[in-house]
Amino acid sequence: MTATSGLSAPQLASPGLLRSVFRRHAAGVAVITAPGESGPVGFTATSLTSVSAEPPMLSFGVGTGASSWPALSRADHVGVHILGEHQRELAATFARSGADRFGAPTAWREGPEGVPVLDDVLAWLVCRVVARVPAGDHRIVLAEVVVGDPAGAGRPLLYHEGGFTALRD
Repeated sequence: MTATSGLSAPQLASPGLLRSVFRRHAAGVAVITAPGESGPVGFTATSLTSVSAEPPMLSFGVGTGASSWPALSRADHVGVHILGEHQRELAATFARSGADRFGAPTAWREGPEGVPVLDDVLAWLVCRVVARVPAGDHRIVLAEVVVGDPAGAGRPLLYHEGGFTALRD
């Protein structure tokens, strides 16, 4: 095969290459929550993946340097929240280092298994953690669905090109 005109030269694998490629990959936005010893913890995730229908399982990645990791490393259950396009600020709050993620204006309640459940999301699940798989500077958390609610209203929030965005008609 010959090189196609207009294509740039391939780059060797690096963290920068991976980040650049995934900036082009539109992903749904979720917030993962868990109870912690000093109060609830949570973070914004774009790595949420459906793993299995039987049993119903999902996965997400979390950095071991994240402020939420110590609590997530011990949590038996986690909350998974699918955000709507009306929740850009909530997504930004849970993505921001040092933010008071559960303070006003974040609306939440204690849900099943003591997991913090966010209000007004498109859908939420409470899941039992079944494994934490080492993956470089992250852990892939595998979790089995226990209970949830898929009935929220609205359209999904997306992450693309380094920012939160909505679907276009």
